[in-house]
Parts: sequence; C-alpha cells; structure tokens
Amino acid sequence: MTKFNRRQTMGLMGAAAGTALAAPAIAMNKKITVGALRFTSHSGSFIAVERGYFEEAGLDVELRFFQAAQPMAVAIASGDVDYAVTAVSGGLISLADKGAIKVIGGALSEEEGIDGQKILASDAAYQAGLTSPAGLDGKTFGITQAGSSFHYMGSKIAAAEGASLSFKPLQKVGAVIGALKSGQIDAWSIVPHIAKPLAGSGAVHIIGDVADYLPGYQVTTVFTSAKNASDERAQTESFLQGFSKGVSDYNSTMIDRAGGDEGVAEMVDLIHNYVYTERPREKAAPSIINGTMRLNEGAALNTASVQDQLSWFQSEGLVSGDITLDTLVDASYVETFGA
Repeated sequence: MTKFNRRQTMGLMGAAAGTALAAPAIAMNKKITVGALRFTSHSGSFIAVERGYFEEAGLDVELRFFQAAQPMAVAIASGDVDYAVTAVSGGLISLADKGAIKVIGGALSEEEGIDGQKILASDAAYQAGLTSPAGLDGKTFGITQAGSSFHYMGSKIAAAEGASLSFKPLQKVGAVIGALKSGQIDAWSIVPHIAKPLAGSGAVHIIGDVADYLPGYQVTTVFTSAKNASDERAQTESFLQGFSKGVSDYNSTMIDRAGGDEGVAEMVDLIHNYVYTERPREKAAPSIINGTMRLNEGAALNTASVQDQLSWFQSEGLVSGDITLDTLVDASYVETFGA
C-alpha cells in the first residue's frame, strides 16, 4: 500500500478539488466583492485578480480591505461582501449560528517543515526573563478582540505551558504591534511576515512557534453568506475555482520555487501591489518573502482543526454550546481532512 506524507496528501486533495471546482463559469462579468487583509496569506485572492483567474471564472471582483477578522464576518452577513478569507473567530461562529454565514474552504494552515506563525515577546518582557513560552505565566497577551484567533492561540499556548495569561483587546493589528513594541503588552503571536521584521528591529523577540502548540492549525478559512452557499452554488464554485488557481500559483512559486529566483521576484512584485504598499519594493520584498507559508491547495479544509477551535470557543463561553461543526461549515464545496 502506498503511503503519502501530509504534503503529498494535500497536493492530491488540491488536484482533486481543482477538478471538482472546474465548473462552467456563470454569466460573464458577474460582479462580486471579496474581503481581505493586507497579509501575504491572502495572496490567493490577489493573484486571482491580477492574473485574471476570477475573470476567467466569469467574475468581476472588487477587493475590499479590512483591519481585523470580525468586521469582515459582519460584512459577509450584511451582504456588503460576498466572499472572504479570515480566521475563525467568536463573531464568525455566532453569525453562523444565526444562519448568516458558512465556512466553505481552507486558506492557510500551519505545516510541518514550513516556517509559520511566531510567538513574540516585547523587549522589556524579554529582558525580564520571557525568553520562551514557558515564562508566560502572569503576562499580558495582545489580541484584537475577545474571541479572535489571537485569543484562541494565546489561550492554547498558555494551557500547554500551565500559564495564566491576561488578554488585552486592542481592536486592530497595528495597535497590537504598537503596544508590543512599547512594552504595554508582553506577548503576541502573528504570521511570519509581520513577526520577523519586528524581531529584526530589536524591539521585539521571537520566543517560539505556534505550530509547536497547534500542529496543523487551520489559521484562516474561506467563507461566504449562508445564502450564497445554499442558493448561489455556481457563483460560489466559480469563486473557489479562481481563488484556487491563485493559491496554486503562490505555492508553486513561493514554496516549491518552480520559477526560481525570477519567479519569486515576479510574485513579490505582484503581492507588493497589496501588501506593504507604503514601503519601497526593495524594503517590502524581505517581509513578503518571510511571510511565505503554504496555502491550502484547492481550498481544502482541516475540519479537525476547525472543530478544535469551535470547542475552545464553546469551553470559554464565547459562543453557544449547541453549535455543531455542520452549523459552521458547508463541507460540500472542497475536500476536507483531519477528521
């Protein structure tokens, strides 16, 4: 019997999902809005726009940018945004419980052998002895909102270390960064394209890896309104078709380096249109490259990780204890794994 490692399995699932998603495009130039954060982990959407993959799928896509996950979930529920990529949050789960949204795929996962999210300490906390996650007891951990993915990660890390953390909601990623650099909070966790430059500045130190505590963590998901998932199947399949082509290009270029250094440079130019746009290209490039994590081929979804997140939110009393995975996830669109 042939055995496959996780990377090979993901590749096979991505190929299968790509075939499944190759549905005929709906009416040409159907206008939709896609929500995103200015993170490299959202590059699947950026590439699909820039290289015409959404257009090939019959969609005229407008990107709308947000600064945190929960406002994006609200925008999906209200119909202001049609599709989005974001982390699972308490707000997202509660909206699913109300019948407003559905997770339809996966976007970014922690993967063994690929540099992922980092656990950070402020310089003041580091100098005072916070040099590893084992020293988190009694410290303050930055989050955007209660019930955010940062809250989930911090709690799971603290539980593994037997530490008691206090959490400080700061609403926006930029505010968390400022608080960490100034020592107003002691610790945080974030994707590498943000973590590594912060550490390079000397004001922040990397003290661990999230993957050591949450292997296979489904960091972000693809989601839409429950109405789109149930009533707009052709449109939703078309979106996933275009998005998945963007994801495949990203992985091939940035992880597998199929196009060599020239391919990486071209991809960095594309991503720079959306990420670190305030910096000159030469200063933005190292951060964009540092942020390279494999995206989920074919938008395959780790339902075991999503279930773990749901269970944690329930255990903290942040969402109803009656919500099931089926309430949150429509598993009919992509391959699922981990369960």
